[in-house]
Amino acid sequence: MPQVRVEKVCSDPEVHLIRIDDDRIKYFEATWDIPEGITYNAYLMKLKDAVVLFDTAKGDYTDLFMEALRKLVDPKEITHIIVHHTEPDHSGALPKVLEENGYRAQIIGTAFARNLLQGFYGEKVVENFRVVNDGEEMQIGGKTFRFIAVPWLHWPDTMITYVVEDKLIFSCDAGGGYGIPESIDDSDGKVVEEYLPHVTKYIVTVIGHYHKYIVQNIKKLKELGIIESAKMILPGHGLVWRKNPMRIFEHYERVGAGIPTKDKVLVIYDSMYGFVEGRMEIVIDELKKLNKKPIVYRFTDKEASAVSDILGEVPDSEALIIGVSTYEADIHPRIRYVLYEIFDKTNYEKPVLIVGAFGWGGVAGKKIEGLITTSKFDLVDTVESRGMPAKEDEEKLREGVRKLVSWIS
Repeated sequence: MPQVRVEKVCSDPEVHLIRIDDDRIKYFEATWDIPEGITYNAYLMKLKDAVVLFDTAKGDYTDLFMEALRKLVDPKEITHIIVHHTEPDHSGALPKVLEENGYRAQIIGTAFARNLLQGFYGEKVVENFRVVNDGEEMQIGGKTFRFIAVPWLHWPDTMITYVVEDKLIFSCDAGGGYGIPESIDDSDGKVVEEYLPHVTKYIVTVIGHYHKYIVQNIKKLKELGIIESAKMILPGHGLVWRKNPMRIFEHYERVGAGIPTKDKVLVIYDSMYGFVEGRMEIVIDELKKLNKKPIVYRFTDKEASAVSDILGEVPDSEALIIGVSTYEADIHPRIRYVLYEIFDKTNYEKPVLIVGAFGWGGVAGKKIEGLITTSKFDLVDTVESRGMPAKEDEEKLREGVRKLVSWIS
């Protein structure tokens, strides 16, 4: 059952986290399997002459959010609402907040944000909207708020807020992740280690199509000098970063750049009747002999891996091995979909080995070769043959793995 957590995360200035823990969601954006759930984080800052709300929550949880908000402040007292990103998991409760606020608060966001909010919720929601430009500063309650555009992380409307005097970064989706961490911040190392794989999965599924902008925007923030000096990073999902604020953006940067973990090789395959699986057992055996660490995901008549989990393994893999059946003169549909998402969400310069099996005609390997030519991935070899692997097939498979490993080296 979804729960709400309200906790003070900063005393000077006074900042409260309102976190909705959504354990009911199954498919983020109606697509990505997330049995680990997700949180929606909003923040309330109380200043001398102002009360500032940073984002809201998913519309499904408006009542839960409003109940928590009222414990901190009378909504009529809110003077400013900063909208970093208009996607409804962050803006869904905004109409209700404004209704109870009497539409007194000034809403702050990018021009894109204003247009999107109007389309989502109608004209009344944006009657008191102030458009801010990249780098613009405002004085609110004795503090300097600097608004920095970070477009395509992951919509064109996205910005972050930097509170200059206190070195606080409110970053919304940038710095977020899937999962419902036990703690609210990064003070527990074990919680952080368990959480970071969910962050990787979040980055590739939500922002992956635009992953080059992760590197570009982090470079921009570094050049502005705000990441290294940040005392706290407060994202729209997951953990608040105050023990080691740099760590979350360092992680984002590694994923955006596709920096590999030594010896990790991602193996993905389908096998309808064991023909591909027989080949992949040889491939995996050879990888282990060469001291590589295969991470295996498979589609068989007994199991089907979550595509979101597979995507989360791509950025830090040294290489990929794709095992595929020819199915109706095409790529097996499960592998075809996985490849579509890999080339869309995790398009990195990494070597690929194709391993194929077919009955009366081999087609899948050639079709995947064609797909790879339109991507950043590098084709090392294709090893494809009929039925169960014969002795000569085994040697070709092992040689293909050796070529792949040599490519990495």
